[in-house]
Amino acid sequence: MNMFIDVPDVYLCNQFVDFRKSINGLAAIVESELELSVLSGAVFVFCNKSRDKLKILYWDNTGFALCYKRLDKHKF
Repeated sequence: MNMFIDVPDVYLCNQFVDFRKSINGLAAIVESELELSVLSGAVFVFCNKSRDKLKILYWDNTGFALCYKRLDKHKF
């Protein structure tokens, strides 16, 4: 899998997101609140309320990838 090759744009959601949401919930946020196409190939980055976790949603023309990063001691 060649992730993040020639990514057209990276979008950071400026509001915290409920991290119980997975691909479908995050894709709905992109479409409804950000008013962007989730199938554009762009990378969408979401943060939780305490800012110690990130979720990254990406469409690679074959399906969605959802990456998750949790920091132990620091914040984003």
